[in-house]
Amino acid sequence: MTIIEERYELCHERIKEIAQNAEVSAQFQEYFKQTAKLVERIVNAYKLAEEGFFDSAAIEELRRVNRGLYEELFDKNYETCYANPTYACKMLGTDMGKLLSFLYAELRSMIPYAFEKRLEDMVIRMELFVEVYNMFSYAISEEEQVPSEEELRDTMYWFVSDYSETTAQWRVATQVDTTHDFAVRIIMDSDLDNVRYLYKYGEFITPEIEKLSQYLAGLSDERIQMIADTYTEGYRIGFEKAGKPLEKKETVDIRYALGFERVVRAAVKNFERMGLKPVIYRASDSIFHKNGVNKIGYYGADANKQYRYDHKDDIALFLDKKLVNRKLEVLKLAYENLKDKARLYAGPAVIEVFGEEPFAPKTKAEACALSSEQQKLSAEYKGASAEIVNQYIIGEERSFTIIAFPVPDIGNRFEEIFDETVKLNTLDYTTYERIQATIVEALNTAKYVEIKGMNGNKTDLRVQLYQVKDPGKEAVFENCVADVNIPVGEVFTSPVLEGTNGKLFVSNVFLNELEYRNLEIDFQDGMIADYTCTNFEREEENKKYIKENVLFNYETLPMGEFAIGTNTTAYMTAKKYGISKLFPILIAEKTGPHFAVGDTCYSREEDVKLYNEDGREIVAKDNSVSLLRHTDPSKAYFACHTDITIPYDELGAIIACYEDGTKCTIIENGRFVLEGTQELNQAFDEP
Repeated sequence: MTIIEERYELCHERIKEIAQNAEVSAQFQEYFKQTAKLVERIVNAYKLAEEGFFDSAAIEELRRVNRGLYEELFDKNYETCYANPTYACKMLGTDMGKLLSFLYAELRSMIPYAFEKRLEDMVIRMELFVEVYNMFSYAISEEEQVPSEEELRDTMYWFVSDYSETTAQWRVATQVDTTHDFAVRIIMDSDLDNVRYLYKYGEFITPEIEKLSQYLAGLSDERIQMIADTYTEGYRIGFEKAGKPLEKKETVDIRYALGFERVVRAAVKNFERMGLKPVIYRASDSIFHKNGVNKIGYYGADANKQYRYDHKDDIALFLDKKLVNRKLEVLKLAYENLKDKARLYAGPAVIEVFGEEPFAPKTKAEACALSSEQQKLSAEYKGASAEIVNQYIIGEERSFTIIAFPVPDIGNRFEEIFDETVKLNTLDYTTYERIQATIVEALNTAKYVEIKGMNGNKTDLRVQLYQVKDPGKEAVFENCVADVNIPVGEVFTSPVLEGTNGKLFVSNVFLNELEYRNLEIDFQDGMIADYTCTNFEREEENKKYIKENVLFNYETLPMGEFAIGTNTTAYMTAKKYGISKLFPILIAEKTGPHFAVGDTCYSREEDVKLYNEDGREIVAKDNSVSLLRHTDPSKAYFACHTDITIPYDELGAIIACYEDGTKCTIIENGRFVLEGTQELNQAFDEP
């Protein structure tokens, strides 16, 4: 028996005892019993995985086990679950409740490790639970009710700090080393015509995920190949257009939602023909890898989105300067140990999904929240960690692609909407390229652009543009067709910050899976000066919501991109099916003008020469913030880029304004009026 197996056996025996008889003060007995039983359920899943249960069990049994791991998070059950910080604080007290709810959530993150048979990752969390239990049990023996909140926090703090190194090494390895192939083997070796394979992952599986898998299983090989080809060709063309040698790379980072395995399998084979092997890793819920509510990797369904939101800032329990330095140190060490493999990483190829019920979270006083000082530390870590990653995965040498499809949650017209989305993803790019060239030409010598809203939209913006020196050879806007960002349909630039002023307003928008109502952002010299929305009754909550989830805790962000979306077909598809609110940013950004806050589109690739199809070099890649990379790189980048789109029916005008005082209207009252672009209006008039 190995040392880790001995530690596992000792922990497991102790946890079984706790589940039966928790010798702690009465207030905490139920918590420790319930938490021990949670661990028992996860340990049972581990044993089943060891026995091959998930390879051979009947579908009804697979569903039963899967549900048993996640049903405590279902809406009604969650109200009395210790994973819910509100309930935990009510039953255990505010300070203890927050800490013990975090522990409960961290133990839940063991579920994937059970399925991947990663015993050490289970053991370190089981040991933490036993250590915490012993603190409470010892307090009773010493005639004290409970350990101090400070003692408990310190124990958890050192768990997070001490294991940062091994967890960082594992996470980086799964991103760049193809030998970590748990998901790859499921995709390539399973019978994808039978939904049983979905239960091998350990993710929460819903009837909708099964339906998606069954739907794709029913498509012809030719249609699956066509979908995969669109996806992988976008990736290849991205390298080709940027003049980046794909042949120097060996790994592609595939990210997807469960149910798309048949498309992913075809894509893996396509990538292999390009000389690329897949790295496919899971979107983690552990405190060591959590990225707010964003999912980076592959993932199943959310048993409860509020649960994910409630725990997005658990790091606030521990975050201080020492921990930030520790996390940066071990991240750099992890990449240094794998630097040769990291240099061979080509970049992510992402399949996004849309159609799930929109989620507007509840803000809970009991949930962890970053203090103002911790917000600064969080922003500091975000920027510094991105800088470390770029040292080993050099931005100028990598690329990406993103494509999106609906999921059955979208409603009873799912199959029809799926077919329409496939059409959107394969629209004739030459038509858009020709029309967009007309827009690029009109904007190329403009001094600034005015954008105004209508129909209640309060947008009133002036966006300053880069001034070209040779209009015949230089372009301010990139003419973007379907390569890295699928589908087609936008022209974009990096605005000049100085002189970019005014208000951006959108009545309703979803950003990173979260809803914003009447979102307003004010810009002064290109930087965010103020912001609000109407999600909550209290203005303080609205500002906090935006700062955390749009500004990512920075005090301000620059306008990193101004773009004009031209995909009126996508816009009308959304109108036809009533799914405008469900479109992901990837498609939504093509359905009107959009403005990104954060880094520019060319972040860390500013010196890569890019050209439009007419041969003109794209020269507007920087702004006064990104130019700091030459003198103070820590202030040049933010590791975020969030697009916010104004829909055509809220768009009053986009007007190019020139040095001599003349103007050229591109869009008026939601319609393209620039000569040579009116063809785009045809979609508005089609039944």
